Amino acid sequence: MRQLHLNLFVYPAGHHEAAWRFREAKPERVLDIAYYQELAQRAEEAKLDAVFFADGPSLPDNVRYASRFRLEPFTWLSAIAAVTRHIGLIATASTTYLEPYNLARLFASLDHLSGGRAGWNIVTTGAPQAAQNFGLDEHPVHAERYGRAHEFLKVVTALWDSWEDDALVIDQAGGVFADTDKIHTIDHVGERLRVRGPLNTPRSPQGRPVYVQAGSSEDGRAFAARHAEAIFTAHQTLENARDFYADIKSRVKAEGRDPALVKVLPGISPFIGSTEAEARALHQEFNELTQPEYSVEQLRQFLGIDLSGHDLDGPVPREKLPTHEQRGYGSRFGVVVDIIERENPTIRRLLHRLAGARGHWVTAGTPEQIADRIEEWFTGGAADGFNVMPPYLNGGFEVFADHVLPILRSRGLFRSEYGGATLRDHYGLPRPASQYA
Repeated sequence: MRQLHLNLFVYPAGHHEAAWRFREAKPERVLDIAYYQELAQRAEEAKLDAVFFADGPSLPDNVRYASRFRLEPFTWLSAIAAVTRHIGLIATASTTYLEPYNLARLFASLDHLSGGRAGWNIVTTGAPQAAQNFGLDEHPVHAERYGRAHEFLKVVTALWDSWEDDALVIDQAGGVFADTDKIHTIDHVGERLRVRGPLNTPRSPQGRPVYVQAGSSEDGRAFAARHAEAIFTAHQTLENARDFYADIKSRVKAEGRDPALVKVLPGISPFIGSTEAEARALHQEFNELTQPEYSVEQLRQFLGIDLSGHDLDGPVPREKLPTHEQRGYGSRFGVVVDIIERENPTIRRLLHRLAGARGHWVTAGTPEQIADRIEEWFTGGAADGFNVMPPYLNGGFEVFADHVLPILRSRGLFRSEYGGATLRDHYGLPRPASQYA
């Protein structure tokens, strides 16, 4: 029977922008590795597929009002690997601002040291302020970033294959450590990259990390269809999620790949209470802690317009919105415009709609209602599982694990025990054969 895939998407303090101000929050722990180790151990106890840690190579503009700093994910996940045994470890790394050889080494090391649990969330980086951190005057344009990403992925895949599976011999009696005939240069000379190889690390337990992708623009969908094994995406409605799911699966098939081996995982940020009214009250409590200065800045990043001088209780000025063509590519732009067109919210209402999880699906209800909604999307052609984005940590995940997961298990929708040791095992993905096999 087909079962859900569930990741814990960890964000300092939680995914609601005001999580760090919540009465149960412990924001003083967001730089304490024990805090994250405890979360990962709890997620492993709950038998989740993976923990996911997002990243970006620049400081967001609005850190004044929210816990928006960045911890480097390989260091973070190495510490998680040391205290867990089964749960997958997914990190974001940019093809725009990293070099393929260094990235290949980092992920190969993580996969080895964790026993085959690494996943790479492949991003091209959308934040223009990153450019000057890397000696560039301007952020590369969207098409150029995706062009580099395709070539980048070709290079790192070749590097991960540069050691054949049986190249590491370790023959103590014969005195042979590695069979050098089975270690290959890649000699890549492309439009944007030149890499000789081989990698200085043997082929890893999974062959290579699981390829995850998180962009929903036209370029992002094309990239996902060609390369991704799991896709993180944001949708507000079942209808939109179904459309995306069908589109991606169709594109994957057109690429000659098996759609069943590409997992579509929308984000869900649940507010959970013993009654629906209690859950909605909790959500409202969080929204009342938001700070408009932060929220308006986030909206500017999504839409490309500044509404700081407008009446927050007035309508969103649609005449100021750029068109999709003018905005060019932003997948989150489309999510926000869809909310405006469907709900005609005030600016304040729109800010609250986005405060919960930056455009991902925020829902409030009882454990039974949350389980019902998850099942509806899962069985209704909208998702293969979810990125669980607790609005606050640790409590928001505790209540999900303690009260929603048992319902999903009782319906036969989620595992009670791990069936394998690697992230590929959890996702039901085959180990890719080396090009030299």
